[in-house]
Amino acid sequence: MRQHHPQPTRTPHTPRLPHPTQTRPLPETDLTPTRKAHYAFTVKRNQPNLYAQLRALPWREARAKFYDRSRGHGWLDTRVVQTLTVTDLGTGFPYAAQVARIVRHRVDTRTGKRSRETVYVITDLTSPQASPERIAKTVRAQWVIENRLHFVRDTAFREDASKIRTGHGPENMATLRSFAINALRAVGHNNMAAGLREMSLRPFERPLDLLELT
Repeated sequence: MRQHHPQPTRTPHTPRLPHPTQTRPLPETDLTPTRKAHYAFTVKRNQPNLYAQLRALPWREARAKFYDRSRGHGWLDTRVVQTLTVTDLGTGFPYAAQVARIVRHRVDTRTGKRSRETVYVITDLTSPQASPERIAKTVRAQWVIENRLHFVRDTAFREDASKIRTGHGPENMATLRSFAINALRAVGHNNMAAGLREMSLRPFERPLDLLELT
């Protein structure tokens, strides 16, 4: 009689999907002078090697600074922006001309709780083209877009209540939710709840039609 040997149990591996807002180096072919395109990439602590490299720059020598303060939604934000001219970061970002350091102090006006966050911005714009104030406005506009997208993901998909919290699962699910939101908006659904209800009426047909997979 043939003996049956059970297969060893394997822990499933969750692959990592690229996040819509994830910063990554650009190949030389992505940005060329003929395209006349510029970039400003935010670097946070989730990229420890690049973050450490930018943190080690001689920020004490930075002379260009900008201070900004705003209040809203129960928060008081103060941002201090410094910029340094760079020549060769060696990080895979072509034509990098400046690095900015943004220190954000936030106070919850309801509880008095304080927090501090430091991020860096790599841009190909030179100092005459982009002052610290302009870089601050650009990054703030990016944060507004990210916050709005998170708000939609949470209200439409209950993202904050998700039980998926291990490995790259949260990032993968955020990517899929953002993909669904963008797909619905592309066909004119500005109200995500209404768009999801329409998809759910014929769940095996309408999502495939939306993605043009039929």
